[in-house]
This record gives sequence, structure tokens and C-alpha cells, in this order.
Amino acid sequence: MTAVSAEAAPGQTRVRGGERRDRAGADLPSGDGAAALAPRARLLPALDAVYRAQLSRARVARIPLLFVATFQSVGIMILMRGVVDGGDEARAVVAGSSVLVVAFVALNLLAQYFGQLRASGGLDHYATLPVPPAAVVLGAAGAYASFTVPGTAVTAVLGSVLFKLPVAHLWVLAAVIPLSGAALAGLGAALGLLAPRQELATLLGQLGMSAALLLGVLPAAHMPAPLVLARDLLPSTYGVEALARSFDTHPDWLLIAADLGVCAAVGVVSLAVATWAYRRAAVR
Repeated sequence: MTAVSAEAAPGQTRVRGGERRDRAGADLPSGDGAAALAPRARLLPALDAVYRAQLSRARVARIPLLFVATFQSVGIMILMRGVVDGGDEARAVVAGSSVLVVAFVALNLLAQYFGQLRASGGLDHYATLPVPPAAVVLGAAGAYASFTVPGTAVTAVLGSVLFKLPVAHLWVLAAVIPLSGAALAGLGAALGLLAPRQELATLLGQLGMSAALLLGVLPAAHMPAPLVLARDLLPSTYGVEALARSFDTHPDWLLIAADLGVCAAVGVVSLAVATWAYRRAAVR
């Protein structure tokens, strides 16, 4: 007798081996946990569609939180101005506070979003669409990371003025924001998708942002050895280092490129893990 799975969608049955048959016995195309309602869209068009949809959705809900992230980073720089005069410490504070805006949105909020999406059954909606899993993850990550651009730029400019740092090379933000944003967004999406409960996803996102705050804003020279090691393991650290080096009169572009290369590599890995986590969560 053919074994029928209870996970089959209404109007169809799933037989052992992954095939689907409708009530009349006709074969249905197999897929990753959902019936294929249409041919799968190509990655780039699907990515563009998901990105635009997420950008439109988050525009109203997330802009107030972006203001909170920016004010938080500016407030930290003002507080640190009382104990830091200049030099390497000032560069670390400004760079760390700027990248903290990216961490707040791309890591913290994205972890909460995917945790909520999984808990509410929203992943089932995406699973029924002919959209590649990578497009869903990359589209959402890109949309959230895009909201960090104005806040990060404002924080970096205000910090440069506050600590009297040169602004000639702030164009490095054009590379720091997307690369560190990709690394942190992939990490945030993976945390939200892998967390067994929504509350745990929120907690992990908050802890990740707190780590970016403590390990990114505080100068590394004053940290004990275990914290320095933890700092080296945090993806946002390399974006902070790249931005901090750009405040030098004559920046070491090779070191900046190396830091950005690490961000890019971590971004590829973290987004790949997030895509795998999405597939795993969507078929359950």
C-alpha cells in the first residue's frame, strides 16, 4: 500500500520517495516542501522583485528604528568625546559607531524579522512562490542593509567633525557599508532562521548588536586578550578597521583592501548559511 504523508497540500497527496499525485492520480512536479505552482523564476529577476517588495514594506516600519540607531551611535560618540581626545582611539570610536548602525539594522532587525517570519508561518508563503531561496534571503538582506546607508554616512560625518578627523577618504563607506552589511545581514538572517523560537532569535540579534557595540566602538588597545580574540571573530570588526584606517592622512590601501576582502568572504559564507537555513526552515 502506498504511504501517504500528512504534509501534502490540499487536493494532493505525497507518496514515499517525494512524488506528488493529485486526487485523480496524476503526477505533480516535486519541489522543496511545496507544490510547484509555476516554473521557477531566474535568480536575478526574483532577487530584484523580493528586494523591491521588502524595501517597500520596511520603508514605513523600519525608518523610525533607523533614527534610533543613528541617534544611538551619535550619542555614543558624544559620550566618548569626553574621554578620547584624538589619534587611534578617536578613529576607532568614529569607525565603530558608524558600523554600529549597520549592525543594528542588518544583524539585529533582520534576525528579528526572520525569527518572526518563521514563527508566524510566513515562510510557508514564500515556499509556495516560484522564487529561489537565495533570492528571498538576499533580497531581504539587501533591503535591510540599504536602510543603513544614510545613518552610517551621517554618523561618520558628524564623528569626523566632532573628533576633527579628515573626511577626504570617507568615500570608503561606499565599500564598507555593502560589504560589512552583507556579512552582518547574512549572520542576522541565519540566527533568525536557525533559532527554534522567535524570542531566542530576538535575543541573539540583541546580543550580536551588543557585541558589535562593545567590541567595535571601544579601542582594541585597551581590551584584554580574550576580548581581542572575540573582536577578531566578529565580522563587523573588519569593516571598522577599514573605515578607521581611511582617517589616516596617508591610508594603507593594501590593509584596507584586505579588511574589505575579509568582509566580502564572510558575507558570502554567511549568506550561503542563511540560504541553507531558509531551505531547512521552509521544508519543515
